[in-house]
Amino acid sequence: MSGTLEFLVRHGALVLFAAVFIDQLGVPLPAVPWLLAAGALVGAGKMNWEAAFLAAVAGSLLADMIWFYVGRRYGDRVLGFLCRVSLEPDSCVRRTQNAFTRYGMRGVIIAKFIPGLSTLAPPLAGSSGISTARFLLFDGVGSVLYAGSFILLGVLFSRQLDRVIAALGSLGGNALGVLAALAAAYIGYKYYQRRRLLRELSMARITVDELYQLQEAGQSLVILDLRSLAALAEDPAAIRGARHMRMEEVEHRLQEIPRDQDIVLYCSCPNEVSSAQVALSFRRRGILRVRPLLGGIDAWRERNYPMDVRGSLGTNALGTAPARG
Repeated sequence: MSGTLEFLVRHGALVLFAAVFIDQLGVPLPAVPWLLAAGALVGAGKMNWEAAFLAAVAGSLLADMIWFYVGRRYGDRVLGFLCRVSLEPDSCVRRTQNAFTRYGMRGVIIAKFIPGLSTLAPPLAGSSGISTARFLLFDGVGSVLYAGSFILLGVLFSRQLDRVIAALGSLGGNALGVLAALAAAYIGYKYYQRRRLLRELSMARITVDELYQLQEAGQSLVILDLRSLAALAEDPAAIRGARHMRMEEVEHRLQEIPRDQDIVLYCSCPNEVSSAQVALSFRRRGILRVRPLLGGIDAWRERNYPMDVRGSLGTNALGTAPARG
């Protein structure tokens, strides 16, 4: 057995803890291959299953608790930061919020199995004011299911995975180089995927100053708030005159979108990816006078421009935004 494999067998629990911990922190190095490899070693009798299981659960819980308390302290700013540095599309924030809206705290468990959501769920739970004990209960269940299921899969397919491990062992000292090259290729692909998405969605934005000036001038506008219900519940304030339309409703409510008025879209994503995707969809359907709002609602709030409370946020037929509050 090569030195690399001997190291993995001897320090397997520590390696597994580090892999899961780093993955759950949001570093784009997936832990699933390590969990499967650990299962294969367990199936081959070369690793203690209790040590592997507890190490994976501990790594997951520790990373999640860090993000939970960071989210509790810094709120939406944490989600904005993760959106900027993540290699996943910004829509992952919206998908995480939708999971919370639909499933409640069960969304923490579901997010464990969806790339991009597992890192966002803990700070979102923390910013929502959920108690530490309640979060630990659901996150503990999710961590147990996450670690246990992939380790079990590794055990069930230990023969096939053992061949892969043996092939890596035959490479000797080059095995780590192969793993590093695969990790670099994965990160590079995710980065390319994100840049391609942003290039595709590159279009003229409207600034918050321009939007405010148009409102003050009495310009006929339709302003759509595309945030999720969970985001609205946490932050009920909206841009003056905005109407709410969930991303999931857009395709079914296209007949309500006027063709003869300027349409401004905004969301809570720092890069306006969600609103840019909707704008691109509108333009493909012949609705050309549409622009995402640069900086979203956060940029509007930073300028202290007029806001509406949730009770005045329209959700039915779309109307023209009022010129002055």
